[in-house]
Amino acid sequence: MVPRAGVAVRRLGPFAPVDVATLLYLAAATIAVLVSYRGNVPGGGWLFVAHGLVFAVVLLAPRAREAGPVGRFCGDWYAMFLLPALYGEIGVLTLDAGFQNDWWIQRLEVWVFGSEVSYNWIREMPNVALSWILHVCYLAYYPILWSSPFGLWLLGRRDAARDTIFAVVVTFYLCYLAFLFFPVAGPRYAFDLAHNAATNIAPARWAQWLLDRGDSWGAAFPSSHVAASVVAAGMALRYCRPLGLVLLPLTVGLLLSVVYGQFHYGVDALSGLVLGGAMLATMRWIKAPAAAEPAVAGGGVLEASR
Repeated sequence: MVPRAGVAVRRLGPFAPVDVATLLYLAAATIAVLVSYRGNVPGGGWLFVAHGLVFAVVLLAPRAREAGPVGRFCGDWYAMFLLPALYGEIGVLTLDAGFQNDWWIQRLEVWVFGSEVSYNWIREMPNVALSWILHVCYLAYYPILWSSPFGLWLLGRRDAARDTIFAVVVTFYLCYLAFLFFPVAGPRYAFDLAHNAATNIAPARWAQWLLDRGDSWGAAFPSSHVAASVVAAGMALRYCRPLGLVLLPLTVGLLLSVVYGQFHYGVDALSGLVLGGAMLATMRWIKAPAAAEPAVAGGGVLEASR
């Protein structure tokens, strides 16, 4: 048995840390639903049903993990699959919140950067090559998010993958709580979109197309794109350096792209970077179980039988 320094991530009865985090977020989100729902939210009543179903999924997760490889996978990964649905809920609840919080963030952006960089950058520097690079990095968001834990899983680093899932999911939950209680629409909604050579390229058009069909109003500050990508890349660097080195430049490009593409205010990206860094520091401090796995050059070994 390898000794572990620091504080360990522990289970609470049969529940894994990701289960506890999901239950805590669900409780806070239910409060947000109760505060927002006054009978005039389209389909708002179904949110309570959805929360009940998520609660049932969490209660079933410990049993699923004991039901063989498929159940184990579902019990370990369910929170990642729930994230898009929980993100969609934010837009339903915050749609009538208005732009009052954007005013504060816009003032903060001017104070930090000296101008409204999210509005000015792509207009003052409509460089086609730069736009290609940054928008491709923006489109790499989901590959960054999923390849970190799934790559570790395929390499047999199952505890490392579970730690990464936990870190990514908690990062999203923290962002989602900020969205629910302090909604900020972002520069894509607050300003007219730019129309120049930088926005006419294919990756820029694809990014706008995806956002038109999958964005949630009020989910700008902090940038969950940046925060979660930083955590995913950082965890990959910790547990499988080659994988992390592949994800790192894409993550840096994504950090810049959310501002260049007018998807987020500059302070959204900055706060996402701070949150992601804080989560990585916290995960290193608590010494999650995967820290005990042997480090192997080139990316790891198959997990030993238990």
